[in-house]
Amino acid sequence: MRLTCMFSFILLFGAAGLVVFIHLQDPEEIVHQQTPGIKYNMGFQQSKKDCVSSDNQDRIRKNTADGVTMVKQNDSLHLSENGPTKLQSTDRGQSSIMFAMKDQQKGEEINSIRLHKRRRRFIIKKSPILISMNSSILNLPTLKSEDRNNKWKSLYQIQRERKQIMRETCSKYKSNNRRIITPYHVSRIFVEDKYRVLYCEVPKAGCSNWKRVLMVLNGLASSTKDIQHNTVHYGNYLKRLDGFDHKGIYHRLNTYTKMLFIREPFEKLVSAFRDKFEHPNNYYHPVFGKAIISRYRVNATKEALRTGSGVKFKEFIQYLLDVHRPVGMDIHWDHVNRLCSPCLIDYDFVGKFESMEEDANFFLHLIGAPQNLTFPKFKDRHSNEERTTTKITQQYFAQLSPSQRQRSYDFYYMDYLMFNYSKPFEDLY
Repeated sequence: MRLTCMFSFILLFGAAGLVVFIHLQDPEEIVHQQTPGIKYNMGFQQSKKDCVSSDNQDRIRKNTADGVTMVKQNDSLHLSENGPTKLQSTDRGQSSIMFAMKDQQKGEEINSIRLHKRRRRFIIKKSPILISMNSSILNLPTLKSEDRNNKWKSLYQIQRERKQIMRETCSKYKSNNRRIITPYHVSRIFVEDKYRVLYCEVPKAGCSNWKRVLMVLNGLASSTKDIQHNTVHYGNYLKRLDGFDHKGIYHRLNTYTKMLFIREPFEKLVSAFRDKFEHPNNYYHPVFGKAIISRYRVNATKEALRTGSGVKFKEFIQYLLDVHRPVGMDIHWDHVNRLCSPCLIDYDFVGKFESMEEDANFFLHLIGAPQNLTFPKFKDRHSNEERTTTKITQQYFAQLSPSQRQRSYDFYYMDYLMFNYSKPFEDLY
């Protein structure tokens, strides 16, 4: 009898201790420990790949339909709210934002929505859209008094509107409550220290010529025309932001002018396909082409399977939309939201490929670049071939079924929303 009482007492004491322990724990810390990373619907993003292939030096991200990018505490850059107040945006709250919290979606909210629309919104809710937390000392370089009555004034207003749309999109789909930036998030950002510029590279949106401009600004060349293609991409003359220590990253994010240039998503996708699969390429054909043909082409010839050449656009789209794709993602067709983290990094200037010359020269004017330096107009590769236009893009997408076009739009939906691009086809929803 005594032994039974003692055993019961021990059980009650243990249960009481467990209850006390749970009440003393911070629920936020428990969630953070359980979800230490960011959940993606596609594979890992490689951090050191340029906006053209590097052949054998390039690495492919592992393909995973539900991968997790781990954020290690000792590799994280915590940006404090106690930083210089002049660097903070005036229209932001002081609440902390944590990178890597996943937002759960309630199934009952989408029961009445059509299948593709429901899938798109589910992806958006599950993806960790991060709220911008650092604004440079300039936010946008102030217009000089002589500029306020000319064409620069309207361009300045366009920039404010683009940034506002981007912020509103980020705020609408936020899912974090702490601010964490790791070197991973800034691995695509190039640094120009002389004019204090940070440029996030978006392939097929003028990245080659922008690198030429940065090299001229840095005194590495006297003219953009003097810089060859291989020098731009393989010379390693430009520094990347992730090459600095945490202090260096923090300082530059908060004091340099941060800019990116984007392009209409479908047009950028077709441009990448034409460049990588319709011309000889000793990286994309054997690595991507062979895997795509092997998976999606019925009765493929031995020659096609051996070389990987001749990938059709429809096959390429099948690969892109396949959650179990046979080879990983690539920066040339990845989302801008993942390449540049515009909801985590507060970009001061957002340019568009469609208005490249006007936007680029306005940016150079704002940073005080030499007056004889203008953005180059020449086509970097396949110069005899027509640039990818809206008309050419529509011709390629006409090869797809309505369902494939819709799913492609869903795939890039956040880029369309964040950068205020119109639907490319009327039958999309």
